[in-house]
Amino acid sequence: MEPLRIVSVVGNPKPASRTRQVAEAVAARVSTALDAAGFSSTHEVIEVSELGAGLLGWGDPTVGAALASIRSADALVIATPTYKATYTGLLKLLLDQIGGGELAGLPAIPVQVAAAPQHALAVEVHLRPVLVEIGAACPTTGVFVLDSQLPQLPAQLDAWGSVNLPAISALVVARRSVPAPSA
Repeated sequence: MEPLRIVSVVGNPKPASRTRQVAEAVAARVSTALDAAGFSSTHEVIEVSELGAGLLGWGDPTVGAALASIRSADALVIATPTYKATYTGLLKLLLDQIGGGELAGLPAIPVQVAAAPQHALAVEVHLRPVLVEIGAACPTTGVFVLDSQLPQLPAQLDAWGSVNLPAISALVVARRSVPAPSA
């Protein structure tokens, strides 16, 4: 059996950011949960900032490859810093190229990194709805991390994971177990 594919989409304008660090840590937790369920997994990171001007139009081959990778994933981690109390415009440019319902129940974890605790609801109020609009399944609470609490990220993800990872893992495994519709 092919390994399950976890794809992290990082909407930070700066490559190799703290947002990517958090996304990779969340993906590692998902991978560990899938390993515990008897499945191997791989992890890929899409840095939206590296897609450049191709995001501004439709049909760019590099953006198309990123979208194909997202569509073929078994689980998504969608991570963004908090800009103006919501997600980045850069991430929106990519997500706007995915049609309504197109992700057809693909398990996704919204992740948001912020400087101020006043933005704690942004992950649920702004990021989750756009993911649901494009068809992703978000069966758990999102991950919200304050910049100032990055040193405590492992403990925060332990607490989040103990409640949320069983649901993510079960959904990923269930989707893999369902045979693809015949043409």
